[in-house]
Amino acid sequence: MYKRQVLAALAAARPAAVLIEGPPEGDALLPLAADPRMRPPVALLAHAVDDPGRASFWPMAAFSPEWVAIRWALDHDVPVRFIDLPAAHSLALKEPAPGTGSEEAAAGERAGEEDTPNVDPIRVLAETAGYDDPERWWEDIVEHRSPGAGTGRGSGSPPGDTVGADDADDALAPFAALAEAMSALREAYGDGGQPRDAVREAYMRIQLRTARKEFGDAVAVVCGAWHVPALAARTTLATDRALLKGLPKVRTDLTWVPWTHRRLARHSGYGAGIDAPGWYGHLFDVADRPIERWMTKVAGLLREEDRFVSTAHVIEAVRLAETLAALRGRPLAGLGETTDAVRAVMCEGSDVPLALVRDRLIVGETLGEVPDTAPAVPLQRDLTRSQRALRLKPEASERELDLDLRKETDAARSRLLHRLRLLDVGWGDPVAGRGSTGTFRESWRLRWEPELHVRVAEAGVWGTTVLTAATAKAESGAVAATALADVTALAEHCLLAGLPDALPVVMKALADRAALDADVGHLADALPALARSLRYGDVRSTDTAALAEVAAGLAERICVGLPPACAGLDADGAEALRRQVEAVHGAIGLLLAGAAPAEGLRERWDAVLHKLAARDTVAGIIRGRATRLLLDEGRLAEDEAARLMGLALSPGTPPADAAAWIEGFVGGASGGGMLLVHDERLLGLVDAWLTGVPAETFTDVLPLLRRTFSAYEPGVRRTLGELVRRGPVPGGARRDEAGRAPGGFGPGLDRARADAVEPVLRLLIGRRSEPEEAAG
Repeated sequence: MYKRQVLAALAAARPAAVLIEGPPEGDALLPLAADPRMRPPVALLAHAVDDPGRASFWPMAAFSPEWVAIRWALDHDVPVRFIDLPAAHSLALKEPAPGTGSEEAAAGERAGEEDTPNVDPIRVLAETAGYDDPERWWEDIVEHRSPGAGTGRGSGSPPGDTVGADDADDALAPFAALAEAMSALREAYGDGGQPRDAVREAYMRIQLRTARKEFGDAVAVVCGAWHVPALAARTTLATDRALLKGLPKVRTDLTWVPWTHRRLARHSGYGAGIDAPGWYGHLFDVADRPIERWMTKVAGLLREEDRFVSTAHVIEAVRLAETLAALRGRPLAGLGETTDAVRAVMCEGSDVPLALVRDRLIVGETLGEVPDTAPAVPLQRDLTRSQRALRLKPEASERELDLDLRKETDAARSRLLHRLRLLDVGWGDPVAGRGSTGTFRESWRLRWEPELHVRVAEAGVWGTTVLTAATAKAESGAVAATALADVTALAEHCLLAGLPDALPVVMKALADRAALDADVGHLADALPALARSLRYGDVRSTDTAALAEVAAGLAERICVGLPPACAGLDADGAEALRRQVEAVHGAIGLLLAGAAPAEGLRERWDAVLHKLAARDTVAGIIRGRATRLLLDEGRLAEDEAARLMGLALSPGTPPADAAAWIEGFVGGASGGGMLLVHDERLLGLVDAWLTGVPAETFTDVLPLLRRTFSAYEPGVRRTLGELVRRGPVPGGARRDEAGRAPGGFGPGLDRARADAVEPVLRLLIGRRSEPEEAAG
């Protein structure tokens, strides 16, 4: 394949120096490529010292022509240098050059395509040759052309260090042909719509002249084929220097960072130009019988996913791939033929398992490694040490991590992940945990992406360790925040991330914002985060006394200001405030469950809900929700709830207002459907109101009703339908055709049966029995 031809050409030419398209600032990093701990795919990362967000990558896989050339030069003690436009210039330009280097070449695929997006030279050559697919043309003409094919060496054998004249001619022939083709294309298309290439090529010509003066003409250049005619052009040194005059410049830092096969794929957004890095890596690594070995890999993957794939499937898939190649007039089976064969033989014609093959093998999930001796910002080094100490290895594939915060290691992992989120290094995202809703459980979804190295470099301005950087950023965010909710969220982050030094600054900002903010909506948005934060004190051993004082003050002010704020609202405003009432109710519940709840808070909040439920000037959806919250907490008798519903659904109430009340009372995921199932009176009131809605207004309330009842589970809707179909009987009770009361209802409370359930319920919720509590 093409990458083996690079090795063959270097072995044949035996150059005195090797020049590679890439940033010259990376020359000092080239010896690290020989480090045994350096495992591709990797990338050169360049970023501006004063603005780390301005960065560029030069990715390389094990099969990249650049990487192959670097390793050959280092293995043979041949000088090797980068000759592209320096990163100091390319990062300073308003619009960085495409990939700030040949990403095509850096990724080891068809050089030049990404550098010339307005002219795809490979597509032009493929169409000229009668191909409708440039990928297939490249495989047939270049990838499947074996080094030494004419000398009997065999397709899979890498070239040796000793070659004859025929071997040398054979190894260099494809490069000469590509150079001739590119010359014709440059004559036809000029710069291909990339005028900045002229600047880059001028710099490369200057570096080429310098190398020839030092080493003679025996210099090998590994670059995108599109640049070859420009590098061979006869220009004067003064002309090239004139093109470079006045270029802007910034201070830059370069290092090696791990890369992934997924990021090498063109669809990943990094333009590396490789649709199938896993496939090309396989072709480069195997010594012989690539198709047979590939099919064996596919079979192993499918077996791991519990699909039946036998040896006979592998044999048949290889035969089918070779037959397809012959029918299509191709010299060897390529990726298209092997994929078609896998789909037909191993996947039984289904694209579902084939998608797994594409994801895991054709693209691949390989994550490279970089030795510790590679330059890195202090923050990156501290993060690396923390990852190793906590046994949290970065991985390219996504995985879930469950943490038990009662364990010191898991608690430290949690703090690290929360600190990184505060620094905008999104290695992990919290997800809903499995098996527990307690504060001592956390679940994370982890996935390391190469660009996170840039995020770490950006975060390095805040400090040299993850702890100090997160602390400094939290303090700065607290001072700069203008919204009360932002400060409360920051306080929550500080507790989760274990930032005790930042808390005083955050708490002062929180107290100042809370004292000045008179908007009840802002206070309602801020309280839930504070209430959640107070729950972390026990498990995280954090002092939350100051936080509790601020939270209690916010709750008091909400109780005073909420009833007036709920009057005179439009539909959107009423819905927004309904959500805030629910959030505040939950937050006050957390405050009351704390170690030292504010005295009288429950009574004051209950009084607020009673006011909201009884006032006609309050929007229906808020009145309905307040009634429901009181009923669920046992703070409202069922008779009173039925009375409030009857008033809300009386004939004098506009249908739209009544429908809004129903949505507030039984809507959403609040369990309202089950409430209607088990309370015949409430269901009867809703049923009676609904059947009494005038026909001319029914269509107006129908969307609201559909939104309310469509949120119920199918079983609940079905049960409600059956109860309504049976119809009412005197006294409001409903019975089936046999005259029996429906399931779940009886003539009265059976205390003996209810008491029998209590021990099981206590076991489920982790509560001791009353005698045990008294004894303990």
